[in-house]
Amino acid sequence: MSTAPHPVHLPRRAWELALRWALAWWRIIDLGAVVLVLALSPSSYRPAARTRMARQMLVDTAPILLGFTALAALLSLVITHIVVVTALSYGLTRYALEMVIRVLVLELIPLTAALFVAMRSTIPSGAQLARLRAAGRLQALADRGVDPVRMEVLARVLAGVHASITLAALSCVVALVMAYLGVYGLNTAGLPAYTRMFGQVFTPSITLVFGLKTLLFSLAVALIPMASGLHPPPAGALQGQDGQGQGGLARMFAVLLLIEVVSLMGNYY
Repeated sequence: MSTAPHPVHLPRRAWELALRWALAWWRIIDLGAVVLVLALSPSSYRPAARTRMARQMLVDTAPILLGFTALAALLSLVITHIVVVTALSYGLTRYALEMVIRVLVLELIPLTAALFVAMRSTIPSGAQLARLRAAGRLQALADRGVDPVRMEVLARVLAGVHASITLAALSCVVALVMAYLGVYGLNTAGLPAYTRMFGQVFTPSITLVFGLKTLLFSLAVALIPMASGLHPPPAGALQGQDGQGQGGLARMFAVLLLIEVVSLMGNYY
């Protein structure tokens, strides 16, 4: 027996889907605005709140920092070796290191760091927030006159942003060092050429795009899982944490892809 929707119902289903889509994005934008206001408010940094934020930042960053840095170092050595050997075979050695820096530092590492933080920190934290909501903890805070966003969400979002930026910044430095070692070895003979090439790659406009992209990546992976965990799924959407998590994951990947495409256009067009 066919379970396909009747053609008459297709416009209504499309309208309901569009409404759910718009509601999900509105919740993300609304949460981002609320978190921005709270982050700029001095009352959010009282001693107890600072302790909670510092603890959350430590929990979200410390366990993954060493592992991701080691992964970035290994990835940098492998990609540098592949690019340099390929460039030698085509007589393009002078462009090899610049290509490594552009591909690895400008593009791969910020995106990889954001995805790593999402998988290891912010998505589990969003799932934990959803469990608190389902257990009535957030409503209990609101009934006592305590803002649930300030109490349970703000520290998680700031910790996710901090973890993503920290991993990206440290791994970019490690990648630059590994790229130099992979080409010149343990000597300082290549430093003048390397620093000159570095200045040619990191022009003011590219540096601005790189910084904005890293910040937007960190905001995307920090906000979207929290918005999915803070609010129940819309009526008619997939119920349960799995369906809600899949929707949030899809939205997060869409935002990351959009940011990457826009940054590529800003760097090369």
